[in-house]
Amino acid sequence: MAVTLTPTAATWLRASGDLARIEAATGLPVRSQARLPIQVSPHPPIDCFAVAPASANTVAKLAVGIADNQALTSVSEAIGSGDPPIVVFPRINTAHAQHPAWPGHVATLRGAGVRVLIGEDIWPLPQPRAIPSHDVAWSRIIDAIVSTRQARQ
Repeated sequence: MAVTLTPTAATWLRASGDLARIEAATGLPVRSQARLPIQVSPHPPIDCFAVAPASANTVAKLAVGIADNQALTSVSEAIGSGDPPIVVFPRINTAHAQHPAWPGHVATLRGAGVRVLIGEDIWPLPQPRAIPSHDVAWSRIIDAIVSTRQARQ
């Protein structure tokens, strides 16, 4: 498994020490910056993208094709080409879900073949600025990744 992060996520994980733990667990460098065109990718070929957890901002950017960092560029290319499969888990709150553009973003991604994991069984939406009363359902996200990959094989 290879990990590519948004610059913000990389900053958070670096500060917590988790970035080094991810690199140790995967045996690969974690990417958050674009490489030069003459540099070889440090990651193996991709067989599935998992965008998890995804902010409302990330979901909106993916839906409208804004690829302003390494992670979004890679996933946007996959959306455009239809390969490899993509699973997105939006970790949002009730205000994000009630924004008038939100249903369109989800519909756009699903229309492009992206598996968007939303629903009370995956992530019961907290109120804005509230601390979520539950953990991310990582087992459900991993199950979705596995079944999405298997469906494409």
